[in-house]
Amino acid sequence: MRRKVLVVLAGLVAVPVLVVGAAGIDVLRYAWTSDNGPADAAVVLGAAVPSTGPSPVFAERINHAVALYRAGSVKFIIMTGGKGPGERVAEAEAARDQAIAAGVPADAILVETQSRDTQQNLANVKPIVDAHGLGRLLIVSDPLHMARAMQMAAAAGLDAAPSPTPTTRFRTLASQLPMLIRETYFNLHYRILGS
Repeated sequence: MRRKVLVVLAGLVAVPVLVVGAAGIDVLRYAWTSDNGPADAAVVLGAAVPSTGPSPVFAERINHAVALYRAGSVKFIIMTGGKGPGERVAEAEAARDQAIAAGVPADAILVETQSRDTQQNLANVKPIVDAHGLGRLLIVSDPLHMARAMQMAAAAGLDAAPSPTPTTRFRTLASQLPMLIRETYFNLHYRILGS
């Protein structure tokens, strides 16, 4: 009887550990998977815009989309993100301005300025994609954010592939580990609750 109880207890511990481990591996797999086109558009997921302009994390996303455009990998860039608390300008507008300053023509940039999070970024991109007859998309975000972003892109009905930024602000193990734990949690949360 005691042996059976130990086996059941071991199973109760092992199953959650395996589920969390699988979610963490999924986050890492997408972080290391990059598709650089060709595609109709790069979708830049929004991030903070303090008073000085796009945050370093957001700037990396914008720079990567600009590089994809310059390489001829995409025809359009879709910037996403509304105004966060304390932000003077919508994230998408700040991103558009940075891309134009980097030489991307204004008519190659589409903006979505109403979203407040990743799920809304991607849901609000769908009507833009449909209105412009766009097909395949590259989702641009930080590497450790890609797994959840790709799940949300699929749920929004987008034909999308991951194109994580080749550089990241999360360079050291001390900064990567909390982000990996955070994204593993949110990845599981989204899979279970859909939000």
